[in-house]
Order: sequence, then structure tokens, then C-alpha cells
Amino acid sequence: MRQRCFGKLRVTFFFEGAISTSPLNSHHSLEKIAMLGGGSWATALTKILSENGARIDWWQRSKEDVQHLLRTRHNPRYLSAVQFDLNQVFPTTDLEDAIEEADWLVLAVPAAFVQPVLDKLGRDALKHKKVVSAIKGMIPSKNQLVTDYVAERFRLPRTRLGVIAGPCHAEEVALEKQSYLTIGSPDAGLALDFCELLRNRYVRAHPAQDLDGIEYCAVMKNIIALAGGIAHGVGYGDNFLAVLVSNAVQEIRRFLQAINPQARDLSASAYLGDLLVTAYSQFSRNRTFGGMVGRGYSVKSAQLEMNMIAEGYYAVKSIHELNKKLKVNMPITEATYNILYEQVLPTTEMELLKEKLR
Repeated sequence: MRQRCFGKLRVTFFFEGAISTSPLNSHHSLEKIAMLGGGSWATALTKILSENGARIDWWQRSKEDVQHLLRTRHNPRYLSAVQFDLNQVFPTTDLEDAIEEADWLVLAVPAAFVQPVLDKLGRDALKHKKVVSAIKGMIPSKNQLVTDYVAERFRLPRTRLGVIAGPCHAEEVALEKQSYLTIGSPDAGLALDFCELLRNRYVRAHPAQDLDGIEYCAVMKNIIALAGGIAHGVGYGDNFLAVLVSNAVQEIRRFLQAINPQARDLSASAYLGDLLVTAYSQFSRNRTFGGMVGRGYSVKSAQLEMNMIAEGYYAVKSIHELNKKLKVNMPITEATYNILYEQVLPTTEMELLKEKLR
């Protein structure tokens, strides 16, 4: 049995729309969070949450990485400049131990590995926990949102689920640059509670209730970033990318209305902001991956050289499969699918795509 942790907790107050923070001594046990994943986003979230006072049991698959963290207090592979307080952060390779006493479970492993990791747990393992997905992808074998898989696998009500959306890059969080996050959940209280855990000097977090829309948009923005990278790789410039992104907003709107119809403002930062930062940023691994493919790399060689997961590669196949039934007009998604899975030359597919954009 682990000891309860006490210490300084950062509490957020609201005064007529402004946000201020002040450290107070807490007389309550701190929130206990199990963080699953060892990548850049898991590292960034662990930094935010632990520095705000939460206890983090940080599960990673690699024993070597965990040992490195315990020895040096740095993640050896991602955001290695970030230093962790090992009185707040407890790295481990024991999945069951990591989640045993957690109030919250944060999923930050690549979408392709979610099912193999979580299927090791019993169906009641998450019975009394709140689960927040920080994954911007889908379960490839099921063409299913991560939150839908978790709800089905562990028989959790949707009110126990949430999703973290940007616009936000882990690299800028590590540099403590001003960032914004949205927590989507059908339960407004859950979303607001997790926002409170995230807010600090350089992070603003806001709740929203459109769980599915936010999660699907997070998946699709990676596809658009891939397409933008491919276009840049074959020689198209900023003018084309602006048109591509503008058309992408319409494509995302059509898809969301077909698969989960409801009123939503796609100009909000959780939708458009996340799309823009992923499509344009130097830190976007999906744009980087697309750029390599556009310049002539094979998918396999691009994956090996990046040594990071570009979620859009898996996501475009899932969205393509879902759209076989929906039959939504999705020229950008289909062009990206054709290049990555049908081996159509990027130059050929981009020539065809440019005639379909307005």
C-alpha cells in the first residue's frame, strides 16, 4: 500500500474572466494519476500534472527508459531536458501497480498499441477510475475511437471518460510556452476537474462536452497534416496549403455530421486550432512524415527515419474504412489514403486533388 502524498497544491481562482494561481498548503490527499506511455505527449503531461502537485505513477514499456528516469530524472528519448521530481513522479513497468490506486488514468500510448496494453487488464480494473485519452488516433483493428474502445472493453459509462485536445505541441509545453488545452467529456464536472489539474502559468485549459466530435477532429487533423506535408514535399507552397486547410474544415464538418450529427462550432480552438497547429507547425510529426513521403521516401523508410509514430498513417485507413458506409465526400482523406496504402505517386495524386479543391 502506498502512502498518501501531501504538499503544495496549485489552486486556480477566477475573477471576472481572469485566471490567477497561488500555491496553498493542501490538507487533502493529492490526486493520483496513472500515466500510460513514454512518448513526448506523456512526458509533457507528466511535467504539467506533477508540477501542479499531482502524484504520477508513470507506466512505460521500456525497462531501460524507466531505469534511466529513476537514475537521472530525465526521459532519455523524448523532451529529455525536462527534469522530474521523483517524490511526485514514480516510473514503473508494472501496469497493474501503476493503476492500482489511481483516481485518473491518462492514456498517452500510440493508438496502435492501446488495445494490446489495456487488454492485459481485467474488465473491472478501471471500475472506479476516470479515464482521459490524450491519444490523437483510432484503434486500427476496430476502426474505433479510443474512448469507445475503453467504454466497451471496461464497461464504463461515457460520463467517466474524457479526451485532451489541443492546440498544443509537447515540445512547446516543455519550453513552457503559452499553451491551450480543451478537455472534452459528456460530464461537465469531470472535464472541469481535469482542467483544474492542468492549469498553470503557461497552460490554460477549458471544458467542453463534445467528446466524439473533439476526438474525431483530433484524428482527422493528423490526416490533413499528412496531406499538407505530402503537398509541401512535392513542391506546393503556402498558398496551396491554405486552400487545403480551408477545404479540410469543410471535409471534417461533413464527416462529423454524418457520423455524429450535432451542433458544433468548428472555429473553436479544440477543432480549428488543433488542425492549424498540426498542419503548420515545425513540431508536427504528421506533417514531417508527409513531407518525407512527398519527397520520395517509402512509408517504411520514413517511419524508420522518424523513429516516432505518425498517428495519421493509421488514422487515414480507419477513416477510409468508416467512410465506405457513410459515403461522405472526402477528397483530401482519400488522396492521402491512395498515396499511403495504394502506392499512388504523390505527384500524381496531388495533381488530381488540386482539381477538387476550391
